[in-house]
Amino acid sequence: MPIATPEVYAEMLDRAKASEFAYPAINVTSSETLNAALRGFAEAESDGIIQVSTGGAEFASGTKVKDMVTGAVGLAEFAHVVAAKYPVNVALHTDHCPKDKLDGYVRPLIAISQERVDAGKNPLFQSHMWDGSAVPLEENLEIAAELLEKAAKARIILEIEVGVVGGEEDGVANEINDKLYTTGEDYLKTVDALGVGEKGRYLLAATFGNVHGVYKPGNVKLRPEILKQGQEVVTQKLGLDPGSKPFDLVFHGGSGSLLEEIQEAVSYGVIKMNIDTDTQYAFTRPIAAHMFGNYDGVLKVDGEVGNKKAYDPRSYLKAAEQAMATRITQACEHLKSAGRMIAG
Repeated sequence: MPIATPEVYAEMLDRAKASEFAYPAINVTSSETLNAALRGFAEAESDGIIQVSTGGAEFASGTKVKDMVTGAVGLAEFAHVVAAKYPVNVALHTDHCPKDKLDGYVRPLIAISQERVDAGKNPLFQSHMWDGSAVPLEENLEIAAELLEKAAKARIILEIEVGVVGGEEDGVANEINDKLYTTGEDYLKTVDALGVGEKGRYLLAATFGNVHGVYKPGNVKLRPEILKQGQEVVTQKLGLDPGSKPFDLVFHGGSGSLLEEIQEAVSYGVIKMNIDTDTQYAFTRPIAAHMFGNYDGVLKVDGEVGNKKAYDPRSYLKAAEQAMATRITQACEHLKSAGRMIAG
């Protein structure tokens, strides 16, 4: 299917919210990892989200060019062509973008989509993330309001972060402390600034102990009830029916999370879960095995000529794609267990 239109993306998110499941959002840095994501979604018979971070986009442009917008556009255009061959809906998203990179990443990408929409086409990306966790909340929400207005005009959904995800991802590092937990006041200020959809749809990465990085199960101390409390405090403020979930929530930093914690978070309104660390390892592991197992083929040892079939990148990237796709399929199955995930 073609990359999701704004209408299809909205329907995907609505379906996740109503049926209490979440879409895996897979970070990619190349055409090969993007192919793996598409394959994983297809093998799981699941719709999904593919996302590109600032560092991933810069890398995708080439280590000589190192231009975030060029890399993001290149991957998106590639996805628009290749995804049409797969029987699932896929949305394109850009991941964490801090304040100092907005002018070199998110704002130009929104402008590109606006030009496409003005020409009667669909936006290039379906959503973008503004990561204002490093600035005061008031400034975070002020910038979010400005970006939300532009995104809505370009038929794009904005993702914001209120609170702080600990650990490090793509050069964005935060300490592990009390700031990892979004407060009730934070939720209320978010609604005051951005509304609940009437100013444009947005996804909220509220934080409940999330930490980016590599952790064994049980080592990350999550408090999913923080998400429930946030939904409740805004439901009460707006006079909504008890049990309403006014926010579309995002789960960052899920590596090492227990399945029951993921399921609980999804039950409180999480509809998107970011996955990067696990799929990076899944992609790299078979490449390492190939190199160790074929060292005398990939290297010209003792003046020999090696084995061209062993050092042809296709010989190990095929296995890497398959392994990453398998991990994505497993992630889809885990997120299905919290509700129902129906493709297409």
